[in-house]
Amino acid sequence: MKVGFIGLGIMGKPMSKNLVKAGHELVVFDFNEAAVKELADMGAVAAKSSADVAGQCDVIITMVPNSPHVRAVCLGENGISDTAKPGTVVIDMSSIDPVESKKIGAELAEKGIELMDAPVSGGEPKAIDGTLSVMCGGKKETFDKYYDLLMSMAGSVVYVGDLGSGNVAKLANQVIVAINIAAVSEALTLAKKAGTDPELVYQAIRGGLAGSTVLDAKAPMMMEHNFKPGFRIELHIKDLNNALNASHAVNASLPLTSQLMEIMQSLKADGCEMDDHSAIVKYYEKISKVSVEKEK
Repeated sequence: MKVGFIGLGIMGKPMSKNLVKAGHELVVFDFNEAAVKELADMGAVAAKSSADVAGQCDVIITMVPNSPHVRAVCLGENGISDTAKPGTVVIDMSSIDPVESKKIGAELAEKGIELMDAPVSGGEPKAIDGTLSVMCGGKKETFDKYYDLLMSMAGSVVYVGDLGSGNVAKLANQVIVAINIAAVSEALTLAKKAGTDPELVYQAIRGGLAGSTVLDAKAPMMMEHNFKPGFRIELHIKDLNNALNASHAVNASLPLTSQLMEIMQSLKADGCEMDDHSAIVKYYEKISKVSVEKEK
């Protein structure tokens, strides 16, 4: 299948590489010329703009930072809508506000272009090994048509509902992850403050009800003080902001999410926004005047 791919960042570049490896003919664009060259060296066609991509492809994947970027890529100057043929499908795999996703979808529909939202979970490691979780919103027949294409980058691809539903699922995921990381941070800080080895506490609880993917992924990072980003705090701030905006639009109350937003804003103020979100533990270490880092 000939596929357009716009956005070759931390997530988009490995995702697009997996599409090439799966045998798809790719037309790629990003403002980062080095990333475009890297894909071109693998056999992809380098495009000069989003419009250039749309002029060559009937299905286009977008993977950009946030709602304004999706709007610019789809509807802005030299955007997809400038050259896309009626019937073109845009699969937006960015994580954005579902309210904005519906608005962009409606504006594209007026031009004969269909939008499906398909945000992902799993971070850079799963983008690299092609085992992302993909949450899709849009027409069911479009989901069915492009299921195999999406599975070239994923371990699971699930249809959630109408356009915007994929991003609702992603925001729900990000709420759970953020609150879970904070819970792990609180627990390890409590252990250290009480004079008990956090590593042994972790080993004792991971097989019980408190065990989780987040616990196993993030507790070791916290105790190693390894905050190399798999998913940066600044990106989680973006997602929680979208979650709060969406919740306000539907009159839902997210008190724990709002607390996590303030914790992350505090970390950003301390210059930690480029750290992995496991660095939430730094907030607890600071207020408790203790470190959960293993003694070396």
